[in-house]
Amino acid sequence: MNKFEEDFVSVIIPVYNDTKRLKQCLQALEKQTYPQNKYEVIVVDNASEENVKDVVSQFVQARLTFENCPGSYAARNKGISVARGEILAFTDADCIPKEDWIETGVKHLLSLEKPGIIAGNIEIFFKNSQNPTAVELYDSITNLQQKKIAEEAHFAATANLFTFKKVFDQVGLFNQQLKSGGDSEWGKRAYSLGYPIEYAEDCCVAHPARDSLAQLYKKVARVRGGFYQLEKLNSNQTQQSLYKDFFKLLYKCKPPLIYAYKKSYLDRRVKNQSQKIKVFLLIILVHYRGVYERLKLLCGEPQIRSTNN
Repeated sequence: MNKFEEDFVSVIIPVYNDTKRLKQCLQALEKQTYPQNKYEVIVVDNASEENVKDVVSQFVQARLTFENCPGSYAARNKGISVARGEILAFTDADCIPKEDWIETGVKHLLSLEKPGIIAGNIEIFFKNSQNPTAVELYDSITNLQQKKIAEEAHFAATANLFTFKKVFDQVGLFNQQLKSGGDSEWGKRAYSLGYPIEYAEDCCVAHPARDSLAQLYKKVARVRGGFYQLEKLNSNQTQQSLYKDFFKLLYKCKPPLIYAYKKSYLDRRVKNQSQKIKVFLLIILVHYRGVYERLKLLCGEPQIRSTNN
């Protein structure tokens, strides 16, 4: 028996409601090419209002645990604490792993020269692949660009991440105070301690594109909240720094015209003039929504809870 066959994998999935998509995720994980006696799927119910137990009980590979502290990073930490595997794989309830996802992720992880992190490919898909909406196109262009994240920002989005439990033993757990950006904060911690991060194109999960402005605005609020929390954790908030924050915010009022042009007019996924105009305007609109969310945080408005949606 080779090393690959001996490694037990714990797949960790936080969930807050979203049972319909969770079921699709678990169906995909039930059909993996990796030996079934060599992996488990841990679903962490983060105080859902929906009946997660009834969904999880339908799948042999899955087991359920609970975390009442709100936030996906608290839920992931709970999953780590009960995991039986020396290899940990992370994905989200709204993702659909390819059938060889675990097998491919493990092979890439074991091929590293020393323990590290694999950032797997995240393919964004549309409700209608032939006729995506402008919101879906925007999301596919700007969201979960895992290759760029791994190679330039040195972390892996938890929608598709493989690592060893011993890496968490050395680096520490996710910062569960954060409403967003906990994967970024943890990954950069790991990278600073010398753990390599490698992108794997063939280790793939599919992720649905957001398809409404409400969903985009919810994400903007969550992400801005996460950035704000990180800034507060990394610096002492003084009256002077508060003034600097407002000046930075004024600078952000400048429209991102060049960025919007590159993303909307030069990306091959945006095929016709109507789509290009709509995506261009969406980028501007979402940018100013981010400015608005940042202003609310500076004025002391509380943040929304962390979810993966």
